[in-house]
Amino acid sequence: MMKIAIVHDWFVTYAGAERVVEQMLNCFPEADLFSLIDFIPKGKRDFIKNKPVTTSFLQKMPFIRTKYRSYLALMPFAIEQFDLTKYDLILSSSHAVAKGVIVGPDQLHVSYVYSPMRYAWDFQYQYLRETNLHKGIKGLMAKRLLHKMRIWDALSANRVDHFITLSDFIKRRIQKAYRRDSVVIAPPVNVEAFQYHLKKENFYLAAARLVPYKRVDLIVDAFAKMPDKKLVVIGDGPGMKKIRSKATANITVMGYQPFEVLRDHMQRAKAFLYAAEDDFSIVMIEAQACGTPSIAYAKGAALEIVKGMDSDKPNGIFFAHQTAESIIDAVEKFERMGNAIKAENCCANAEKYKPEVFCEQFYKYVMNQYNLFRETLPQID
Repeated sequence: MMKIAIVHDWFVTYAGAERVVEQMLNCFPEADLFSLIDFIPKGKRDFIKNKPVTTSFLQKMPFIRTKYRSYLALMPFAIEQFDLTKYDLILSSSHAVAKGVIVGPDQLHVSYVYSPMRYAWDFQYQYLRETNLHKGIKGLMAKRLLHKMRIWDALSANRVDHFITLSDFIKRRIQKAYRRDSVVIAPPVNVEAFQYHLKKENFYLAAARLVPYKRVDLIVDAFAKMPDKKLVVIGDGPGMKKIRSKATANITVMGYQPFEVLRDHMQRAKAFLYAAEDDFSIVMIEAQACGTPSIAYAKGAALEIVKGMDSDKPNGIFFAHQTAESIIDAVEKFERMGNAIKAENCCANAEKYKPEVFCEQFYKYVMNQYNLFRETLPQID
């Protein structure tokens, strides 16, 4: 009987990557779980079917529960300590180091990579500036660490037999960083939790974690120059103070809100604004599941999620530049042409990301590769 291991970077919350692991387990419920650390509390472990997780030595390090990212330098070594020799199939779920597990020639390793480590590759410069590590002694130490992480990340890509990723945008990043091809299978989105809502109200919505690369500040700047248009901002993070300082009377900054409040605003908003160059956007698909069009920055995975006005069935409008002026132009275009975007187009697009669609595609691809791999192994009569 085929023995399967699923390796995940870390279990500290239930977010996009953990939803992928959840569906991996739905495809392969007999799999064993491995992770650098596991701090998912009892009562919230249903998504991993309450399975035990084999963790690394990092689990017992000081302050690891809240400072796990500070142990980045030890993570490559830690992931290599997992003994997976008894498994036939290894599935890794990797946005950091999980793909670096050591496997043998008679084992197949398929890795779902959310992105090569963004802070070590093309987002290094932005990361260093945002963390104030772009100069001084600490800056030199950080750059040296990221240099070593890049080397290990590129070398460990050779341990993967087949890459899967979440968008064509990341497919290109994998090709650039690892010189490897990958297959795109979009991650699962629980679209059934976001019901279609036809009647829209007179406000726009932005919902994101308030960190610099999400560029919510640009959306706020744009609406500060359009006092006749209302904007609601939902989300929290280190940029909250900056966002509140920019907000004018027509902008409501709600901070963190529970799921029901977020969904209600998604259902009622005229359009959902997204200004980040991102790997993927679950929240934009959730808004579309409510029948709410997108106004999105024309870069990254948004180009794959949003169908613009040149499409037969448009579900949104793009803006070309990460500037307030470009957002203003897009909003004005939406005011003129928004009637051409039908709510049913948005809902139909969201349906493509249902969990069962992911499961079907993921299981089929993995089993096809596994069966082909087994044919290459020596046969015993």
